[in-house]
Amino acid sequence: MKSIILREIKSFFGSPIGYLVIAIFLISNGLFLWVFKGEYNILDTGYADLTPFFTLAPWILIFLIPAVTMRSFSDEKKQGTLELLLTKPLSIWEIVNGKFFGSFLLIILAIIPTLIYVKVISDLGSPEGNIDMGSTIGSYFGLLFLIASYSAIGIFTSTLSENQIVAFIIAVFLCFFFYFGFEGLSSLIPGSNGFISALGMQNHFKSMSRGVIDTRDVIYFLSIAIAFLSFTVYQLKSFKA
Repeated sequence: MKSIILREIKSFFGSPIGYLVIAIFLISNGLFLWVFKGEYNILDTGYADLTPFFTLAPWILIFLIPAVTMRSFSDEKKQGTLELLLTKPLSIWEIVNGKFFGSFLLIILAIIPTLIYVKVISDLGSPEGNIDMGSTIGSYFGLLFLIASYSAIGIFTSTLSENQIVAFIIAVFLCFFFYFGFEGLSSLIPGSNGFISALGMQNHFKSMSRGVIDTRDVIYFLSIAIAFLSFTVYQLKSFKA
């Protein structure tokens, strides 16, 4: 599996993809948080916290992560190298996990530079250092689990077509639906008592953003990731057969 992970990372940084992903994520966040006027501008909110960043990041990642994962298996199918990959002395689970962790680590590299925001907000606080670290740490943990879920969805959709654009569009739709769709359905269905919204990622991400790492939220995100990785393994087994 390690060889697959290294192969994925090398392929990302052997082309402009890896650099573009990191640059687009950082630049888009930076512009909304510090330059553009609006509800996401931290300087305009008057509060020393990173709530605007953690509100904005999931939406940017909805497009960014599918752009990273869309080539995972669709490109292998298009190039005719998937059969060769499946004949390697690795189990299908190891191949899928290698692809998954390769994409996951790339997005983590894009997230790491945003830690400087914590230092900046802390320095801007009045008094200095007046920042809710519990909420901030919880939000970063929530973002990691969200990235894992988005990546698993993207890896799965890349097995559905050899056309990367098709894989991208399906991944964006599924990520959007799982993040916002259940929240939208909950508001449309009276008497749901929050049950439907609890099925969505947004509900669990917001819960972790409060600074409390609830095992129910962790289990939810892990279940989503494992489920879509299992679907990926099933798709590859059917292809191999």
